[in-house]
Amino acid sequence: MTLKSRLTLRFLLALGVLGALLFIPAGSLRFWQGWAYIAISFVPGLFAFTYFYKHDPQLIERRMQFKEKVHEQKRPMTFVYIAWLVAFVLPGLDHRFGWSHSPLWITILSQAVVFGGFATTLWVAKVNRFASRTIQVEPGQEVISSGPYRIIRHPMYTGMCAMWLFTPLALGSYLTLPAFVLLIPLIVLRLLNEEKVLRQGLPGYSEYCLHTRFRLIPFLW
Repeated sequence: MTLKSRLTLRFLLALGVLGALLFIPAGSLRFWQGWAYIAISFVPGLFAFTYFYKHDPQLIERRMQFKEKVHEQKRPMTFVYIAWLVAFVLPGLDHRFGWSHSPLWITILSQAVVFGGFATTLWVAKVNRFASRTIQVEPGQEVISSGPYRIIRHPMYTGMCAMWLFTPLALGSYLTLPAFVLLIPLIVLRLLNEEKVLRQGLPGYSEYCLHTRFRLIPFLW
């Protein structure tokens, strides 16, 4: 299959999976928070994939890889995928049974934060063309210290964590927040192992860490 065909298939598959996870447990398509979440997740993503397909198809190839090359990452990422699937089922159930009564302004604000987190990941991909989905050091890879990398060492993870933390609120379900919070420690473990790999295999990364102190949260950690 061509890159365009694989990209289209992955996009439609992701859209179908997320729609199923949200609306089947909800038992109804009248789950406006779910529709809004899909819109803020996939509409910008469609434009981003179109841009990168034209200007940096190799980045698309890297982002489409799921098979981890570092052995220590295989089991944690399996837990991440399972936890992600379970977490996204819960807001739909909350909508069906009315467990939460989240104010409208919190839902809208959280949707804005999710959009901001997603935009951050796209910004990182624009700045760092080696932003692979899997942990690896490629030939010709260089340390990136511009853009968001001037502030924190792992800005894509920061964007992802913001998305996950505010996803249940964006879907009107504050009672399912703990399920999404549990994803954060798994990302932290992945981040620490990634730094080990980069220090060993990417020239200049150790020096970069001395200048950019914070890993995930500016001025905190």
